[in-house]
Amino acid sequence: MTYVVTTPAFSGPIELLLQLISAHDIDILDVPLAPLVDAFVLVVRERRDEINMDELSEFILIAAILLELKSQRLLPGRDALDPDEEFVGWEERDVLLARLLELRTYAALADSFISHFERASRCYPRLAGINADFTVQPPDLLAGVSPHQLAEAYLKGIEEKPVPVVRLHHVTVDAVTVAETVVSLSQRLPSLGHVTFRALTLGIEARIEIIVHFLALLELCKLGYVSLGQGATFGELEIDWIGEEHSLEIGLVDVYEG
Repeated sequence: MTYVVTTPAFSGPIELLLQLISAHDIDILDVPLAPLVDAFVLVVRERRDEINMDELSEFILIAAILLELKSQRLLPGRDALDPDEEFVGWEERDVLLARLLELRTYAALADSFISHFERASRCYPRLAGINADFTVQPPDLLAGVSPHQLAEAYLKGIEEKPVPVVRLHHVTVDAVTVAETVVSLSQRLPSLGHVTFRALTLGIEARIEIIVHFLALLELCKLGYVSLGQGATFGELEIDWIGEEHSLEIGLVDVYEG
């Protein structure tokens, strides 16, 4: 809420009144402050539930600034005081604060140098150097190497390196596929009717074949020819054939064998 004031020299928001006084467009001596405060107190009493603390504190701040400006104009010997000089002290304070922080930084750096100097004072450098007759001779890298050995090393370095070959003869590749297993199960399941997955894969030792059988059952379930059920968690997977044998054989030939 913007508080509107009415004075002989101005009528409008109190924030605008402060700006006009600061810009010397209105003389602070022409603005009576007591009626402004009394009118605001009356508004606060009438609208105590509508005015929040931010609006109240903002009015108190502006009223305090106006009161300070007017008191400075009324004090003896301060008639020529420029209201803008109030902000000069704030700028000087900021400069002094920045210089204080800068001096503290230099003081901390000086303390750091002193700490380094104290640690360095406990070190004792080696004053004795190398003897005058001491000479450093690099080793002869070709000592004991014959020209024949050097030629053999050169030929070995330039010869073509064999291409590494990865041999896969020891890797067993299972040739079973999901398509073949689907066709195989479509021929076995109609005669079995109801069977468990454990009984269906009984005798199969290769893990990949068991996995392929499970994927094939999922394909048949998706096509709507078998139903899968499990009575309990981690229980037996039960399989029931619910499709027609002849229609499935024709469909599987089209889907998996082309």
